[in-house]
Amino acid sequence: MCIHQLNLLAASNNLPISNFLGKQHPIEAHHLSSICDIMEKAMVNGDTCIIRCILVVFQVVFKFFFSPQTERNRDIVRRSGLLLWQLLMAPRDQICSEIQKEVCLAISSGLNILYPGEAEINNLLKLVLTEGERNSGLSQLRDVILTNLAEQLQNNRFGSEDDDHYRLNDELLHYILKIVVRESCVLITKCQTVSKDDFQRLLSTVPAASSCLRYLMAVQNHLLSNTVLIKPDDNDDSDSSLQGETLKVQELKTSILSLATQILTGCDEVLEMLQQVTTALINSDISDREQRLKGLEQITKATMLGHLLPVLLTSLMHPNLQTLTMADALMPQLVQLVLYTSQTALLLKTQSPVFSELNSSPSCAPEQKGKQLPDERMLEEKEEPGFLTGLKIPAPWAAGKTVETVHPVRDNYKFKETVHIPGARCLYLRFDNRCSSQYDYDKLVIYAGPSTNSRKVAEYGGNTLGYGSRSVLGTGWPKDLVKVEGDTVTFSFEMRSGREHNTPDKAMWGFACTVRAQESSEDVSGGLPFLVDLALGLSVLACSMLRILYNGPEITKDEETCQELLRSKLLQRCQWQVEANGVISPALTPSPSPLPLTIEEDREFTYPSDVLVPPVGHYFDLPRIRLPPGIMIKLREISGRARPQFRPSIK
Repeated sequence: MCIHQLNLLAASNNLPISNFLGKQHPIEAHHLSSICDIMEKAMVNGDTCIIRCILVVFQVVFKFFFSPQTERNRDIVRRSGLLLWQLLMAPRDQICSEIQKEVCLAISSGLNILYPGEAEINNLLKLVLTEGERNSGLSQLRDVILTNLAEQLQNNRFGSEDDDHYRLNDELLHYILKIVVRESCVLITKCQTVSKDDFQRLLSTVPAASSCLRYLMAVQNHLLSNTVLIKPDDNDDSDSSLQGETLKVQELKTSILSLATQILTGCDEVLEMLQQVTTALINSDISDREQRLKGLEQITKATMLGHLLPVLLTSLMHPNLQTLTMADALMPQLVQLVLYTSQTALLLKTQSPVFSELNSSPSCAPEQKGKQLPDERMLEEKEEPGFLTGLKIPAPWAAGKTVETVHPVRDNYKFKETVHIPGARCLYLRFDNRCSSQYDYDKLVIYAGPSTNSRKVAEYGGNTLGYGSRSVLGTGWPKDLVKVEGDTVTFSFEMRSGREHNTPDKAMWGFACTVRAQESSEDVSGGLPFLVDLALGLSVLACSMLRILYNGPEITKDEETCQELLRSKLLQRCQWQVEANGVISPALTPSPSPLPLTIEEDREFTYPSDVLVPPVGHYFDLPRIRLPPGIMIKLREISGRARPQFRPSIK
């Protein structure tokens, strides 16, 4: 199989042989016709060895040496396609799996030659996606084509010439998503239906992703990564360039919204199935129920819930995607997903050993009836059990930040570092017990702030090992926690002395310190269970989208320009009315009863009678604005017109 090895080497774009093969002249039509003759004869004789060899030759020819320019070449291509399709659709008892695999590779290599038009490729993909479950050959061809498209898509930028070729249309994506949802549901259902041995084998095969799932992951990563990385050309300030970039960004966001909507809809179906299987396992009497419930979360990671949803949730928190359009479209689905994940996480949590220990057993129930655990009393008083009850949410600062010098320190060594933990009220420092310096003036100074100009907290130096100064500053390097008020601490260390010939490394070890925002360190190695983490991430995203919906549209440039006018006290003191056509205009006369701030949609709004009916008099023909007395007095002083005096009538 030398040709097969040649094909594998040529598949790598980084090898010189790829460039060499790409520069060769196309094969002539009569040579390809001779290859087809050999294939037909081998198929009649059932010579599997020759069939495999010719299939590999097809792969190399289609990839490097053939271009269907003339009508004769197109006839040979159609003949080659019929031979390949005949082998692909042959019954399983007449063709081995190795030959079927080579047929799929040959069709995938010559996809653009065998199916030159976009419509033909789409029809082929629609066939393998809809009929792949019924035919093993079509199923394998689907996997090979999607795997190849996924690899090519990862190497292309959004909007490139090949982007439309590798990124399928919405109809085909819908078919692929249906397959992924079905595969995920089947995988979760097996946790309940398969035997004990088959379940253990199932655990050993996950989290391997199918070809359809891999393609969806490639499309999602392709769109989301380009959303973050896309930037306008700084060297091109023309209006056409800016307009093109704006259209490109809008097209990208539209594609992401369409894909995200489909993925969240599919995840909704998978989570519904997960909740059903979890409930069924809890209520069943299977001997290995605990093992299945524990393995259910691992298998869930192999579905679209583990491969697609976490990446999508994280990316939707990016500022480029925190838009009102996204929030308005995705909010209903996010709420439903939050409900499913939190309910399922709570179901699994109630079966965990940690939660079970809090529940009293029937034998010791009478003894514990009057004596409750502190956690139980606190739970009853403060909140109902939830999927986060009793779990420690790992914080970014929980593991602490380690600050240290080189070991041992060298002559004229200087070290300075600042640690900032946002939101911390105070910081706790724990020093390594090996901390030491040659002399007490080779010291570490700690400041409560972002620089050495901040308040000095403490200073440490020297050693008690009998070398150098043979003493330490103050009480020596701390063995207990050192508390620093605030959220920032600065370390400044300087080696001022030169190392003496008899000073060992342990007397010049330097220092190491761990900074935490808590007095006691947390165990952060385990993290959160997958479904709990997923429910928490969905809740955070849903809250972020709710905030966007609450804030409404962003302030426009016209509103920013009119800020001074909108702040005018003259306009603010004007009483406005909403006319029947929705136009807002000044009221004809001040209303003793103020207009309502909101208009209920379920009933027709009616205006107060004193607003709609103006008083009799020609001076009420124009809208009147009531001004405060102070402004009226100044206006009269400037105009020189005194306030009219009304004399009482004498009868």
